Amino acid sequence: MKLGLHLGYWQKHPTDRFIELAQQAERLGFDSVYTAEAYGSDCFTPLAAIATQTSKIRVCTGVMQLSARTPACAATTAITLDHLSNGRLCLGVGVSGPQVVEGWYGQQFKRPLERTREWLDIFRQVVAREKPVEFSGKQYNLPYNGPNSLGLGKPLKSITHPLRKKIPVFLGAEGPKNIALAAERFDGWMPIFVSPYRMGIFDESLANKPDDFEINAMVNVIVNDNLEEAMFPGKMTMALYLGGMGAKDENFHQNLMGRMGFGDEAQKVQDLWYEGKHEEAIKAVPDALVDEISLVGPKERIRERLQDWKKSPVTTIMMGHRDHYETSVDTMEFIASEVL
Repeated sequence: MKLGLHLGYWQKHPTDRFIELAQQAERLGFDSVYTAEAYGSDCFTPLAAIATQTSKIRVCTGVMQLSARTPACAATTAITLDHLSNGRLCLGVGVSGPQVVEGWYGQQFKRPLERTREWLDIFRQVVAREKPVEFSGKQYNLPYNGPNSLGLGKPLKSITHPLRKKIPVFLGAEGPKNIALAAERFDGWMPIFVSPYRMGIFDESLANKPDDFEINAMVNVIVNDNLEEAMFPGKMTMALYLGGMGAKDENFHQNLMGRMGFGDEAQKVQDLWYEGKHEEAIKAVPDALVDEISLVGPKERIRERLQDWKKSPVTTIMMGHRDHYETSVDTMEFIASEVL
């Protein structure tokens, strides 16, 4: 099993000492470091800064939103950053949700599976740089020949030669069809909420995954002798995602909770959140759910539960960062000593 450090996306202010955190992860033998985006900071700029200050650790987006960039734009950015990092880039991507795609990027969310397939085809063509890029799809066309086209577009090939003709791409996904697409077409899958005790619910979706397929799972790691305190950040995150991240009638996180066996509890959390009872919603998040998808509590307890993660199909534990710098480093040192 490998370890990754997930720095997430910036909140109100930039993440404190994020470059130093990545350097500490590299020192400890972590395989990868991830940066994300939502509707604030972007994922590539902090990653470029990290890449110039490290030498071995893989630099990954986790995740880049597909609607934020055209496939060609994402590919040229990836080619550039792959050069800057000397071939250490891995691109984690995801479709996000209709609230962000339509509300923030001003694009239609319909047919996300179709868009993901087409996006990946174009991205890989650009990076491979074997011939001028041409693509005729239902969501993307290169050259563009749609309404109001001047008819002057021509197939182009990247001026910059790629360092590698294939850059690994992981898919952040929660739904069965999206996960199946990850197994069939991508180099890995990045689940945000996954339990080592319930991996069987993904068996059908992952049936066609190749042997070298990566499963890089987000896992909150919080060392605290007070188990209730250790669980609180996870309960707060889950309440936010069930209540505030997605529409009431179209919430992918809630759908996943149903498949994991927590459907009724998830519905209660969402109802409380929409009623404005946020504290009650946080308390209503089941301890069992947070405990299964996290590594929290005293060190000995985490040490025991790590054995179950090691037996699971998960290949990388992406340790989430949410504490002060010193606390994060202490936690990284502990988890590295246990896993690596």
